[in-house]
Amino acid sequence: MRASYLTFPTVLSGFVAVLVGYASSAAIIWQAAAAAGATPSQIAGWMTALGIGMGVSTLALSWWYKAPVLTAWSTPGAALLATSLQGVTLSETIGIFIFANALILVCGVSGLFARLMKIIPHSLAAAMLAGVLLRFGLQAFSNIEGHLLLCGSMLLAWLLTKAFAPRYAIVATLLVGGAVAALSGDVVTEKLTFSVVMPEFIAPTFNVTTLISIGLPFFLVTMASQNAPGFATMKASGYPVAVSPLIVFTGGLALLLSPFGVYSICIAAITAAICQSPDAHPDASKRWLAAAAAGVFYLLAGIFGGSISGLMAALPLSWIQTLAGLALLGTIGGSLHQALHNENERDAAIVTFLLTASGVTLAGIGSAFWGLIAGGVCYALLSRTRGA
Repeated sequence: MRASYLTFPTVLSGFVAVLVGYASSAAIIWQAAAAAGATPSQIAGWMTALGIGMGVSTLALSWWYKAPVLTAWSTPGAALLATSLQGVTLSETIGIFIFANALILVCGVSGLFARLMKIIPHSLAAAMLAGVLLRFGLQAFSNIEGHLLLCGSMLLAWLLTKAFAPRYAIVATLLVGGAVAALSGDVVTEKLTFSVVMPEFIAPTFNVTTLISIGLPFFLVTMASQNAPGFATMKASGYPVAVSPLIVFTGGLALLLSPFGVYSICIAAITAAICQSPDAHPDASKRWLAAAAAGVFYLLAGIFGGSISGLMAALPLSWIQTLAGLALLGTIGGSLHQALHNENERDAAIVTFLLTASGVTLAGIGSAFWGLIAGGVCYALLSRTRGA
């Protein structure tokens, strides 16, 4: 890793990716763990194990493939668990984790998931990515209504820097926003402490009823709403990395760490887009360094897993959302261009984009999956009739 390639914007992209990932869903994971009856100390241990698992996998995969391969936990999966684990014992919850991660590993070894990913047209993958990211882009502007000074100053800093020093636009946005938030008293640090909590091994119990009613839907949601968008994001960003080896690695690592509270390790989508954008590095072949930096920040977040919730509470939500939205503007624009530039595929792509952006959930599966399904049907039907 040459120092000349590891610039400040590259490192910052990795930091923002991890910050956005934790800020957007760490609270959901705490809710899911609490629903299963985990104690605060056990939950902190889960966060430690998750951070270390994501850090190791991100660093190893990005270095091996020299591509920005960012891993993440399954946010849709955590949401499903948070609403499904009431009345389930902690040992049964660990059994669910092991069952679902074993199924993911089987998908990777068999190559089934890879075969499915190969048939997704590039325009639909790009449209789905744009739909997934749309709400983050909207948040960069929707917060202006209630936080004019903070968000307005961040937008102004981004615009001026983008015009004269575009590589440092997000750097300036972060610094200006942080300064305004601190001067306004919006950064609360009284309860912020740094502590190290070791993960606790929990012996699993396998209950057939919970495995079928919770484990199987959790597996499907994780594959359809997290891994599929993750690979589509990489494909849309120009990194068509082999699918099966990544599923085997992430699924196997999650399976190994399941008794310590690691419910999933998946291929990231939204946060990965930050590391895969031109803002991370102008040279696409060097953007893996941004993901590697994110891996280091994951490890740090894991070591201080007990402090994550306090850190998230200390930062203004509007600051995090505005920073994330502005960091993703370039990726959203590029994805829309790729999705819509081919006139023959435009109708299918716009269906994919709008259905994905709608946020609708059917049968417990998120809109990204249904966007691809609907877009794929349109693509197949319209391609046949137009080619006739």
